[in-house]
Amino acid sequence: MKGQTLKEALKSTFVLAVILLCALAGYLIYSLIMGNPVNFEGMNPKGHPLPGNYLAIIYKGGFIVPILIAVNLILLTFVVERIIMLGVASGKGNLNTFVRTLQTYLNDDKIEEASQLCDEQRGSIANVMKAGLHRYRTLQADKTLMNDQKVIALQKDLEEATALELPVLSQNLIILSTIASISVLIGLIGTVLGMIRAFGALATAGAPDSLALANGISEALVNTAFGITGSTLAIIAYNYFSARIDATTYKMDECSFSVTQTFASTLK
Repeated sequence: MKGQTLKEALKSTFVLAVILLCALAGYLIYSLIMGNPVNFEGMNPKGHPLPGNYLAIIYKGGFIVPILIAVNLILLTFVVERIIMLGVASGKGNLNTFVRTLQTYLNDDKIEEASQLCDEQRGSIANVMKAGLHRYRTLQADKTLMNDQKVIALQKDLEEATALELPVLSQNLIILSTIASISVLIGLIGTVLGMIRAFGALATAGAPDSLALANGISEALVNTAFGITGSTLAIIAYNYFSARIDATTYKMDECSFSVTQTFASTLK
């Protein structure tokens, strides 16, 4: 199956809206919450953070921080979106129980009961099986095709129904994989800028500017931490959802095989 590309994902109004809203939220969190003067000594955001005030410490990470906040908010949004959508795709009740019950009905040649079970379950697997069972009944009544042709036609319909469901399951995963790649790189940009600032403070004539040195080191470390955190969480989320999709795909293939085998046995 051809996966969704980043260009295709960005054409979605929902995706663009999420990115824009998260970018705005990232800026507001950075400037209004982290940059609140009460977090700093002398009520001055350009000064030292109050002891133990982590919001102010993160604020010292510089202008890359709101970008990383936005990236992490985008990640969180699409993790929640995938959890909801995969939950809907799983349908009602326990998926493993549905598969076992469906196979039992098919083995007993109870096609009507199997079709009704799919109507009640309403998940991605149920949608594929419903399409297959509809074709099953049509082919049983068809007198123009040979038995082998009927089996091939049923297999083709099941494959087409599966191909229609899989993009729904994998939608927006490209966003998670992209965040996994770019989050750490964005953080690295902030790290490099912070180190440039720190070494610039050391290079001044006379005594080094301790405030500029501290700000530079803080900027480097904060951006490193934020970038690695976003990338790590995105990798975990991507692998988790990929595993769930693979498991669902396997169950689709398993049920499709059962439908095909049951149909073939009725033609003998």
